[in-house]
Amino acid sequence: MATSATNLRTTSLSHKLSSHSISSNNKLSAFSLTVRQPRLKSRFIVLSANLDAKPTVLVAEKLGEAGLKLLKEFANVDCSYNLSPEELCTKISLCDALIVRSGTKVNREVFESSGGRLKVVGRAGVGIDNVDLAAATEHGCLALVVVWTAEALNLCILSDLGKWQRNKYVGVSLVGKTLAVMGFGKVGSEVARRAKGLGMHVIAHDPYAPADRARAIGVDLVSFEEALATADFISLHMPLTPTTSKMLNDETFAKMKKGVRIVNVARGGVIDEEALVKAIDAGIVAQAALDEGVAIEIAEAVVGALKGELAATAVNAPMVPAEVLTELKPYVMLAEKLGRLAVQLVAGGSGVKSVKVTYGSPRAPDDLDTRLLRAMITKGLIEPISSVFVNLVNADFTAKQRGLRITEERITLDGSPESPLDFIQVQIANVESKFASAISETGEIKVEGQVKDGIPHLTKVGSFEVDVSLEGSLILCRQVDQPGMIGKVGSVLGEENVNISFMSVGRIAPRKQAVMAIGVDEQPKKETLKRIGEIPAIEEFVFLKL
Repeated sequence: MATSATNLRTTSLSHKLSSHSISSNNKLSAFSLTVRQPRLKSRFIVLSANLDAKPTVLVAEKLGEAGLKLLKEFANVDCSYNLSPEELCTKISLCDALIVRSGTKVNREVFESSGGRLKVVGRAGVGIDNVDLAAATEHGCLALVVVWTAEALNLCILSDLGKWQRNKYVGVSLVGKTLAVMGFGKVGSEVARRAKGLGMHVIAHDPYAPADRARAIGVDLVSFEEALATADFISLHMPLTPTTSKMLNDETFAKMKKGVRIVNVARGGVIDEEALVKAIDAGIVAQAALDEGVAIEIAEAVVGALKGELAATAVNAPMVPAEVLTELKPYVMLAEKLGRLAVQLVAGGSGVKSVKVTYGSPRAPDDLDTRLLRAMITKGLIEPISSVFVNLVNADFTAKQRGLRITEERITLDGSPESPLDFIQVQIANVESKFASAISETGEIKVEGQVKDGIPHLTKVGSFEVDVSLEGSLILCRQVDQPGMIGKVGSVLGEENVNISFMSVGRIAPRKQAVMAIGVDEQPKKETLKRIGEIPAIEEFVFLKL
């Protein structure tokens, strides 16, 4: 049976519990006293940035004002351009996120110099070859890349350029105008297709594009010079190479029609920015859409990542849909807590090499994505016994590096598939335990948990069933099952001003052995724990920090 009370002082536990008895059947049973104090709900953070104060974002290359404005609403923004490699390494230890374009090399030394603080690198533009992805992953840093897609360009043509035409350039229409697509790859051909739908005449320049593919969508392949001379709009999609670097310069701008509009979906390096400014001043280029769209997108992605969200633009982490993240939120917390608890039960936790995780779920295996849960169990297993920061980005790498093998098993249960999981069980094999009662019948350390009313609960330790919320810290005691034990332990903690939040007792049979799980708000002093161990009938105990 179970009883609950609110705001009950620890010292009165022995009096309040004297009238309650425990079920006397021979099966594993659990007695649960809930003394729950009000507490703030935990935040679900995948990327563990310090959210008590504003994070710091270093913008190392020019970014549109709209993007900077968005960043400044959430973070302290340091705009430091043209940093030398040494200056970047010096600054990075004070930054939670870094935004770059193609000109800044984010190599292994940068990640090592961050001291673990850098959690997000955002690359505004095509490709991410200037970021060392292996080093980013090893250091648990999420790498994001944001480019303008055909959809973004389509919106640019329809709204931004259209707005300029209506409000400033009266009488200019897209219909019948010539769009030159420079670079006729996947994005370039999609832009061409959409522009055709807007009534534009589309030409393209790409020395490697097959003519039949261009003809199939009504596009004429032309020379570079012809494209420059005839285009009313120019859309850039080519990669940055020695050949394409600053291909739009003083000489090429001079060959363009007066009033041309340019949309750069490629890397910034293909345009000589000083020459562009002169071309705009001279009236050759009417408008240039360079980076307002990508600035907003990269800013939103970086802010979201610092808040603990995973963006679809991440390139070194498995993508977990937002709806799955929301559904798994309490189970993610349960997974980390179980890993953290299990490894602390190991005598010499660094020897952990083999872990088995079992998921009990009413859903079919294909309907349960466990990647995030596995990553958080890995985080719980590794962080308490090392200085390594673990998250979804580097969990698998870190486990492999430490020789930790994690296997997963899914048990399909009867029941409604509305709830994704019934329980999570973590077993550690081939180790000794500092709390012998945590060893299961098959010889592994075993802990099991469930989510109840949105809160992670520990429901089994070894062969003993318990029921205690995984909040704060935990004391586990194995004892002879006899009257007064709850009161004795509670009195010791009360006398030492240690507040109990939860208490649960599980036993094998009456008057045999029992395990008491006690949730406490503060870490007891060594002397307090020693007093608990000296209580007659207490056979072993352990303190676990969750």
